[in-house]
Amino acid sequence: MQTTFTEKIEEKLQLIYQENYQPDYLEKMLHCINAYKEIPQKAIATISEQNIYLITYGDSFYETGKAPLQTLHEFLIKETSDVITDVHLLPVFPYTSDDGFSVTDYTAIDSSLGDWKDVQNLSKDFRVMLDFVANHISKSSSWFQSYIKQEAPFTNFFIEKDVHFDYRNVVRPRTSPLFHQYENGKELWTTFSEDQLDLNVKEIDCLIALTNVLLLYAEKGATSIRLDAIGFLWKESGTTCMHLKETHEIISLWRILIDELYPNLQIITETNVPHEENIRYFGNGENEANMVYQFPLPPLVLHTMTTHNSNKLSKWASSISPISDTATYFNFLASHDGIGMRPATGILSEAEIGFLVEKTKENGGQVSYKDNPDGTQSVYELNINYSEALKNKTEDITEALITQKTVAAHAILLMLQGVPAIYYHSLVGSKNDYNGLESTGINRRINREKLEINQLYTELKSNPYRNKIFSSLKKLIRIRRNHQAFSPFAKQEIVDLGADIFALKRESSDECIYGIVNVSCKKTTKQLPCAGKNLLNNQTIEGEITLFPYEVIWLKEGHK
Repeated sequence: MQTTFTEKIEEKLQLIYQENYQPDYLEKMLHCINAYKEIPQKAIATISEQNIYLITYGDSFYETGKAPLQTLHEFLIKETSDVITDVHLLPVFPYTSDDGFSVTDYTAIDSSLGDWKDVQNLSKDFRVMLDFVANHISKSSSWFQSYIKQEAPFTNFFIEKDVHFDYRNVVRPRTSPLFHQYENGKELWTTFSEDQLDLNVKEIDCLIALTNVLLLYAEKGATSIRLDAIGFLWKESGTTCMHLKETHEIISLWRILIDELYPNLQIITETNVPHEENIRYFGNGENEANMVYQFPLPPLVLHTMTTHNSNKLSKWASSISPISDTATYFNFLASHDGIGMRPATGILSEAEIGFLVEKTKENGGQVSYKDNPDGTQSVYELNINYSEALKNKTEDITEALITQKTVAAHAILLMLQGVPAIYYHSLVGSKNDYNGLESTGINRRINREKLEINQLYTELKSNPYRNKIFSSLKKLIRIRRNHQAFSPFAKQEIVDLGADIFALKRESSDECIYGIVNVSCKKTTKQLPCAGKNLLNNQTIEGEITLFPYEVIWLKEGHK
């Protein structure tokens, strides 16, 4: 007998709450869901090789006298309408700290950016990914203020310190205290900062409130929803309080709701952790995340371009295989955060990670650390513009070389199985923002500069560095979008052409494309795996070919 929608929900709630489950939990959840079931929704298309995400803040582009979300919309239409399909809006809600990740009101758009109408207008021309900061909320939020006043239903929405709880193994992404004290005298759980209080999803009313936010974002037109820092969601004494089974069951519950109410909406989990932990968020491939962030990719591509050796990247990429017809990888090189190093654990050695740390410092970047349960600290992320991170002091560091190296790195991103996402500073050829870093003392600000749009338009034409990166990446994307071999679900196979080359084969039912990248600073001659046409210049090639430093070839096999 087929399980009904209601039965699926009840089953998940029972798995989450175990012996604490009460029958009214289902009634409360159904009441929340029913508010959205009768609202007509436009159909969401499935993802394909057409989909390219841009990662951006709502005010990454600005101009005087106009809402930044409108400026962003106009920039995308004017400059990227044929290359960008999906726009990841980093938190666009009112906030008090952490550049948007300390939300005060999940249901409103920050008035300094625009309003919901601006978001919905954007969604008419581009698919929109909204950021759901589900693990924590600002101390200035009405939720927390109602908790302080002990107003229902918020009386148990936050996690009070418990003398009987064993905190020794709790995973810490920061060096700040796990607990802070507030005006009610209570010490409360704060994974990230004093202004960001973790929410207590062990309280059913809290889970219902978060579920309502998720469905609201879908109802407002989101086609993707990013679950920020979701691995920290459930806490249990004596554990790491990371990736617990209850967290997975909550994501699975949300997937059930989304699949029923908003088919093809993408749930994307953000878990900056080692690869094997990260991919567990696919569940069985059909019951949790539609996409997981491919966190090992940024440090591995950086390592490859630094050492001129693709062996580590190739070995890792050879383990990447199709997940299901509804699940794949969210591939990226740069984002609003730094280059996470935890995901490189077990892939790169401590010495190799240390080498990237020293290189980052030499190239003007910063390094952020995390506390470990044993009292030590380890590298958490490298804070630097990705193109600046690619510089090698042993090479002739010219803008032309860094441009080619940046394009080569992004060619790898665009070749791999999954859906590519490009950070706005990578797309428009930005560099380290030292003013932002020095004025705030916040390491991540080195790669979060806000760009005045008219100045940017001028520089995209007159500045050779910006122009070359921007035009080259757009050319790669246009080509990629025309070939089914680059489908997120198409086959991928690593091809061994030597350590100085990263090469793979992507194959669909009607074509086969070899992506070949010289990852070294020297010319190299290689025997091609087949004869065919180089999609980047339409030249037919076969036999041996000489590749210049960081040159890229996308070779479509001739007989396909």
